[in-house]
Amino acid sequence: MIRILLAEDDQVMREYLTRALERAGYAVAAVDRGTAAIPLLESESFDLLLTDIVMPEMDGIELARRAAELVPGLRVMFITGFAAVTLKAGREMPNARVLSKPFHLRDLVAEVDRVFETGSATGLN
Repeated sequence: MIRILLAEDDQVMREYLTRALERAGYAVAAVDRGTAAIPLLESESFDLLLTDIVMPEMDGIELARRAAELVPGLRVMFITGFAAVTLKAGREMPNARVLSKPFHLRDLVAEVDRVFETGSATGLN
């Protein structure tokens, strides 16, 4: 099963995204900040880091940099509600995808599916 590490500081959004991704067949571990993601990256295996960019303690771009050091080849997708931050993320992590808020859950799942080039984690559309 494809495993996603979700870092999102907004509790409602974190729960909402987790449920949608789990319904699509993905296994999700969710944390409320970038600094909480680091120990998980060190101890568990993930296929995708899905992170908000603007978070307290450690932003998503710094988290993605640290994740790349810890897990070379880890796929990264950013979510953000700030257009200027989207541009920065594209410069800092050119291979990462960026999904701008607001978005529909089906758009998120479709983007994650595209990262793995499948209909969904379960192989069902």
